[in-house]
Amino acid sequence: MMRFLASRLAQSLLVLAMMSVAIYGLIGLMPGDPIDLALSADPRLTAADIARLRLLYGLDEPWLQRYLAWALQAVQGEFGYSRLFAQPVADALAEPLRRTLLLMGGSFAVALLIGLPAGMAAGARPHSRLDYAVNLICFAGVAMPAFWLALLLILLFAVHWQVFPASAVALEPGLAAQLRHLALPVLTLGLLQAGGITRYMRAAMREALAADHIRTARAKGLSDAGIVWRHALRNAMIPVISILALDVGGLFSGALIVEMMFGYPGMGKLLFDAVMGNDYNLALVALLFGTGVTLAANLTADIAYAAVDPRVSFSHLRDA
Repeated sequence: MMRFLASRLAQSLLVLAMMSVAIYGLIGLMPGDPIDLALSADPRLTAADIARLRLLYGLDEPWLQRYLAWALQAVQGEFGYSRLFAQPVADALAEPLRRTLLLMGGSFAVALLIGLPAGMAAGARPHSRLDYAVNLICFAGVAMPAFWLALLLILLFAVHWQVFPASAVALEPGLAAQLRHLALPVLTLGLLQAGGITRYMRAAMREALAADHIRTARAKGLSDAGIVWRHALRNAMIPVISILALDVGGLFSGALIVEMMFGYPGMGKLLFDAVMGNDYNLALVALLFGTGVTLAANLTADIAYAAVDPRVSFSHLRDA
């Protein structure tokens, strides 16, 4: 197991390094730099002042040298200084990161609570009215854009019925107020992910129930519920685990849009402000965090294979 984890960790670090090069290069190609913003804010700056600022920010050095200097500091746990927030990048990321992880965790739980049971029920009764209804709802959920669903839920629950607030920011203290304000963002992101999870779970359950050992179990007189829960579910979860791992990356990118729609001060607003404000260090680390979340989800999925299916071993995963 330790050898498998070390191998996957080394691969993840390599991917992160490659992504850091790509993101650093793309951010460097953006028009403007901190010096341009300083010049527009204070046109009295002289050429000597601009040269001094470029030397201070290291913008007078070649691109590769600047990246290597940043990478060396990042390995040591120093991610630079955020110009927009006037504090270290790690401190600027701490609170928005906590909020986004809270939103992602709640949304993922909602998606699982809806998608897995609905997919199991539809897959266990193919070509039934329930199957057709679940399929229709899933197609609508997959095709609906995040901003449109957010606006729809705001109109229904915040404007028409006035059940939940439209803003995700709770001004009142207490956990109950925070959960009430997070209800619509969590529901929006959870419903978007539930459609895809339901369809994959339905397809996996239908394939699992068509296996030979399932027909043998039915011939022995086992009940339908026992067949689904004791025999088909474990086999059906193997491909679904891969989809869940990929959905974590989509959940992070979807959270950025939902945060902007509900005015939630998470990683979405932070990343938008960093890119628009040419805060290179903050934007780079925020984008790399999204990559790290996806890689961590894939590693968790590999480990979950062995937990769900006893036929899968870590040595098998290592050699694959």
